[in-house]
Amino acid sequence: MTKENTLAASFGALLRARASCRAFTDQPVDRALVEAALRDAQQVPSWCNSQPWEVHACGPEETARLAPAFFEHAQSGAHATDIPFPKAWDGVYKDRRRTCGWQLYGALGIEKGDRVASGRQMQENFRLFGATGFLLITTPKVLGAYGVLDCGAYVTAVLLGLEARGIGAVAMASVAGFSPFMREWFDVADDRDVLCGIAFGMPDRDHPANSFRTERASPDEVVRWR
Repeated sequence: MTKENTLAASFGALLRARASCRAFTDQPVDRALVEAALRDAQQVPSWCNSQPWEVHACGPEETARLAPAFFEHAQSGAHATDIPFPKAWDGVYKDRRRTCGWQLYGALGIEKGDRVASGRQMQENFRLFGATGFLLITTPKVLGAYGVLDCGAYVTAVLLGLEARGIGAVAMASVAGFSPFMREWFDVADDRDVLCGIAFGMPDRDHPANSFRTERASPDEVVRWR
């Protein structure tokens, strides 16, 4: 096998292996592994090589301090974002989102219509799913959509870099839903927007929340060759 074929096979395998981790063990992650993943992610391409992302990184002690404070705030704090959430989920996007949700609930044994159980699972977002580490990603306001696009590529690279090292992770829009809290906690500069968070740790592979894999559309559905 050529070097190019080996790289392609490894890349494809890594993408298929990665999944959003929603349950973690209490084993802390070696900081050197996280730093290595962040170094790799720094190689991701960006518009004019602007590299607009900034990361606030939390180890186990700070994550353990943040999680209960975030949970408490989310119970009564107003929902507020720096970057607007989608106006609506329509058509196929709504279908994919719904399917993903029911795959999670199905894995957890939550029946359709059980709003108490589904609400309880939603609250796990605000506990950072029990992760032992956390990253907050911010983007410059002045770069607008281009900065967000580049930071999104960076987030993907971080997730893959962590997966490659056996570390579970999940990107969290729920963090952006309480941007003022995160801005104050991390002292985010006024010229930056809170984009998302990444909770990470050693995955609890026996937890049912980690037992399913989301579906993916066929390339034929999204690619238009000319």
